[in-house]
Formats: sequence, C-alpha cells, structure tokens
Amino acid sequence: MQIIDTVLSYCGWQGVTLAAVLLLSLGIQLYYYLFVYGRIPGYKNSRRRPVLDREPPISVVIPMFSEDYAFIEERLSLILAQSYPDFEVVIVYVGQDTDFYDELRRLGTSFPRIMTTKILLDPRFPISRKMALNVGIKSAHYEHMVFTSTDAVPRSDRWLSLMAKGFLTGDIVIGYCGMERGRGFANYFMRTWRMMHAADWLARAIRRRPYKGILHNFGFTKKIYFGANGFNHLNMNIGEDDLFMQQVMTRDNVSVVLSPRATLSEKVWGGVGWWMSQLRYYGSAFRFYPGAVKRFIRLELLSRLLFWVSAVVALVLMPLEYKLAAAALIVVRYVVVALEVRRIARRLGEGGMVRGYFLYDLLSPFYAVVLGLVLRRKDERVWR
Repeated sequence: MQIIDTVLSYCGWQGVTLAAVLLLSLGIQLYYYLFVYGRIPGYKNSRRRPVLDREPPISVVIPMFSEDYAFIEERLSLILAQSYPDFEVVIVYVGQDTDFYDELRRLGTSFPRIMTTKILLDPRFPISRKMALNVGIKSAHYEHMVFTSTDAVPRSDRWLSLMAKGFLTGDIVIGYCGMERGRGFANYFMRTWRMMHAADWLARAIRRRPYKGILHNFGFTKKIYFGANGFNHLNMNIGEDDLFMQQVMTRDNVSVVLSPRATLSEKVWGGVGWWMSQLRYYGSAFRFYPGAVKRFIRLELLSRLLFWVSAVVALVLMPLEYKLAAAALIVVRYVVVALEVRRIARRLGEGGMVRGYFLYDLLSPFYAVVLGLVLRRKDERVWR
C-alpha cells in the first residue's frame, strides 16, 4: 500500500492505472511464453499411451488444381524419396488437360508408389479442396493417411516416417509447415507469423485442447473420416484443417509431431499483398471457432498490444524513474520472449528468427488488428 501511495502522490491516478496495465499485460505475456509456448520445445509425443504396436502403411494424399510441372519435376521427387518402407502417393488431379493427366498416369508406371485419379473440371461446378480430398481418401488403399499440398516440400527424408510414428499414439496426427525462406523483411514477417500462430494451436494440442492442424501437414484415419460422415461446412471451400478437425479431435486421439526433420516448407508466391490475401481467405473460418479458442488467441495479442502501448506512453510522458522502470520491464520481457522463440524455432527447424523478432513483436499486433478489420468483409472465394 505504501508503494501505491507513493506512486499515487508522485504520478497521480493516471500513473497508477498505467502501471497496473503495464504489469498485468506483462504477467499475461510471461504466462504465454513461459507456460504455454514454453512447453513446445520439450514436448515428447512418446509419453502418450500407444494405440498401435508398429508404424502403419501410409497413403499420402495430394490434391492438384493446375498443370503443375514444377511440382512433378522438383517437389514430388522429395516425397517419393522419403525413407519409409510402405507408402503410396495418391494424386488427385482436378482439371481438363488430358495430356497432363496421361503424363501423370505414365509417371505411375515408372514409380509404382504413385496412384493418380482425376476430377474433370467444369467451370459451372467449381471443385473445392475438400471435394478433391474426399476422392483421394476413397481412392487411398491404406487406413492411415497423411495430407499435404503441391506447394509444400519436406525438409528431410524422415518427414513421413515421423508422421507415421505419430499414428502409434493417435488416430489424428498434426505436424508443422513453415514458409519458404527468402530475402527481405516481408519474407521474415511471413515466416515468423506462420511459426508463432502455429505455436498457438501446437501448444493447445500439447495441452490436450486441440483445435486445428495445418493443411500442408496433417493426417487421420479413414475410421475418423467416415465416422464423422466426411467433411463438414460443405458450403465453404475451406475448413478441412480446422473446422473439420474441431469436430473429430478429442483430448486423447491427437498426436503432435514436432521435429525439424518432420517440418515442411510452403512455397511463397508473392509479398505482403499475397500473404494478406491468404490470411483473409483461410482466416474466414475463424468466426466459427469455439469461444475458448478465440479468447485464447485474442488474449495474447491484446495483452501484447496493451503492453507496448502502455510502455510507450510511460517512456514518453512519465517521470524519469517511471521511464527507467518501464524500460527495465521491456528488457525483461524481450529477453524472455527471445529465448523462448529461439527454443521454439529450433524445435520446428526454423532459422534466423530471433534476429529481427523485436520488430515483428512490435508490429504484429497492429497487423492482426488490420487483418481483423479485413475479415469483417465477406470473402466470396470462401463460399460455394
């Protein structure tokens, strides 16, 4: 009470209120980074109760919505080169190019692991990714399936074996996919945004409160899929990695695979404009998330925004002693955050994250506010 009276007499009620906001927001931030995200680096999936006694054969299902020769010539070979004895690659081609599909089929004669199927594209009846996945699931020969995209490539030849090992302890497997590393701050921002937002759903899954995976690197069994009568939210072109997963995920059936060797990289096709378009498209599902998940995500962003705003106000307007205390709190928070981000990045196989993190940490809450405003407008690409 004496400290409060001293601050009140020295700085007024505005100073006390500012100090309360600063300390409360700092406490919330430290809780997230130390006790929520901080569980990611040391997580061991092997501690879960096994449901299988050996790694199962795997069907890798990949939808293809264009005549992507770059995928065939460059990225597909990295999937076929996976160090795993028993798997197939099911490619679902959605298009009209008969010559391209014939080439895919000829590829299957040279590489018996490849199985191709086709959905004829009719402009009057657009085909969603969920519809393509449904065909791929029904075409797959194996019970256990892993899903990825033509835009993602494994970072090692152990990716599939680690994802398959995840099925030993769960009927649903979720892994991580980062963004392709490039030059410039825009690329760094996209990579860091992907990693730290993945930290939200990875941390929740580790705490047995899962709510999503990532469409480039997740899997489940046919029993899970057909037991739920297939994908939900059929009026939307999105939702297979979150809205559907929220329907089938439980505390005990989700296996989290975290390793640099189990990480994929998604190809970057543009700059910040392309990235915002992607976030707007896939972020349209957020309105349907459970309230607890929304609060969990928003609380971290809100507390970070309040911390920075109150810290800046203290540094600009308050007396010298107050400024020094605020500066000390900024240093303490940043040291904790930087150390935890470094540990998370190492576990997920991401490099060069800490160097520019201070700027990302400062700007990303404001970017999230802009994204929230953008998401208020209906994205016509989402709806069928």
